[in-house]
Amino acid sequence: MAPPQRSHRPLLRGALLLTTCSQLLGGMARAAEANDVMRLLDQRACASCQLQDADLVHADLRKVDLSKAQLQRTNLSRAQLDGANLQGADLTFTSLLGASLRGADLRGAQLEGTDLRQADLSGALLDVDGLARSHWKGAVGVKPSASNYADLHNSGVEAALQGRAKEAETYFNQAIAKQPSSALSWLARGISRAEQNKRDLAAADFTYAAALFEQQGNSAVARQIRQGAKDLKKNPEASTAGNGWGGQLIQASAAVFQQLAPLAIKYFAPLAF
Repeated sequence: MAPPQRSHRPLLRGALLLTTCSQLLGGMARAAEANDVMRLLDQRACASCQLQDADLVHADLRKVDLSKAQLQRTNLSRAQLDGANLQGADLTFTSLLGASLRGADLRGAQLEGTDLRQADLSGALLDVDGLARSHWKGAVGVKPSASNYADLHNSGVEAALQGRAKEAETYFNQAIAKQPSSALSWLARGISRAEQNKRDLAAADFTYAAALFEQQGNSAVARQIRQGAKDLKKNPEASTAGNGWGGQLIQASAAVFQQLAPLAIKYFAPLAF
C-alpha cells in the first residue's frame, strides 16, 4: 500500500505569509523613512530620524537638527548644512561630496568611510582625529586636530606628486603642527617650498630636518640635507617655475637636487597608518 501523499499547501501558505510579512515590514520601514524625510524638510528638525539611503542631493538643510540621526549611505552631495547639528549622527559611508558644513557640529558623529571631498568644513566642530577614517581630500577648512598626522602628511605627498606645491606646503604645515618632531615632514615641506622659489624658507626647513635626522642617528642623511640648504642659499636668483620636481628645478639648483632627489623619491611616499 502506497504511503499517503503529504500536502505542500501548508508549507506554501507559510512561505507566502513570511514573504507578505517581510514585504509589509519593508514597506512600513520605507514609509517611516519617507515620513522622516518629510518631517526633516518641513520642520527642519529630525533628531534620531531614520534617513538611511535617502537622496538629499543639493538639499537646503542649514541649521537643521539631525543629532543622532541614522544617515548611513545617505546622499547629501552638495547639500547646504551650514550650522547643522549633527552631533552623534551616524554618517557611515554617507556622501557629503562638495557639501557646505560651515559651522556644523559633527562632534561624536560616526564618519567612517564618509565622503567629504571638496566639502567646506570651515568652523565645523569635530572630534580630535574625527576625520581620520573619512575621505576629505580637497576639503576646505580642515583643522589639523581633526585628522591624524599620517593622513595630513600623505595628503601633502599626494599634492606634491601632482605638482600642487602650494597645497602640499599647507598640508605639511598641518602635519608638522600635529607632529613637530617629524624630520620627514620638515624635509618634504622644504622641497615643496623650494618648488615655489621660497629658497630661504626651504633652506631653513632643510636645516631643521637635518638636525632632526641627526638626533635620530642618521648622520649621513643629515649631511646631505645641510649641504642642500647651503646650495639653495648660494643660488637665490635661479628660477624654479615650470616643471615641478625635476626639470627646471633640478637645472636651477643642480647640486642640491641631485643630492636630494633620492631622498625626495624616498620621502615622497605615503606613510603607513
